[in-house]
Amino acid sequence: ESYHEVIAVAAQLARAGFNPVPHLGARNFTGFTQLRDCIERLAGEAEVRQVLAIAGDVAKPAGPYASSLDLLATGLLQKNGILRAGIAGYPEQHARIGNDALWEALRVKAALGRKSGIELYVVTQFCFEAAPILAWIARLRTSGIGLPVRIGLAGPASLRTLLAYALRCGIGASVRALGADAASIAHLVTQKGPEPILRALAAAPEAEREIAGLHFFPFGGVRRTAAWQRAIAGGRFSLEPGQAGFRVDYRA
Repeated sequence: ESYHEVIAVAAQLARAGFNPVPHLGARNFTGFTQLRDCIERLAGEAEVRQVLAIAGDVAKPAGPYASSLDLLATGLLQKNGILRAGIAGYPEQHARIGNDALWEALRVKAALGRKSGIELYVVTQFCFEAAPILAWIARLRTSGIGLPVRIGLAGPASLRTLLAYALRCGIGASVRALGADAASIAHLVTQKGPEPILRALAAAPEAEREIAGLHFFPFGGVRRTAAWQRAIAGGRFSLEPGQAGFRVDYRA
């Protein structure tokens, strides 16, 4: 969609009492004028005070901005009162960007945040096991990058849907956690939630977690993910002994 549509939806969400956090894909903008117009209108029409800055899944940039770092370096966010921004992290690397380049970009962005006064945090790409997330957080800290981390998780969805997004986004070895059922066409419509990975994260020592929050990718729909969250908050789940997960009744 165009950035005009993003602004319209963000304004609608703000009027409904939500706190819109639009995703700004740097590679989608044709130039400074267009980027300035987008950010000024987001801040003015939708009262946006926080964004998620990403490069954008476009092979060739439409303008001079090839990365979220390029977007952040313009200073347009701060000039319009947007003083908080999320950036992407990849526990299972990236389908097209080398691991060393990703880590260097994180270090540079963290330094830019400190210098420019914008509060940065990391939102990780989703994966299906806790181990790569915990290992990635450990490396983040040993690298001296102290940014808060929000763990990206796929909300409840069918195995077919989860596999499709995993392939599209280049998810690595953790896709095996979807289970042997994924190989059976008969089980592709089975609904799967993030319970196993959440329980594994919760079981890790607090010093290894350092998790500031969660970021849900509602591949199965916003309504279903919201219902799942309400079920957890309302205690509508039960532990399943011997399994790395919960049983959640999120349909009620």
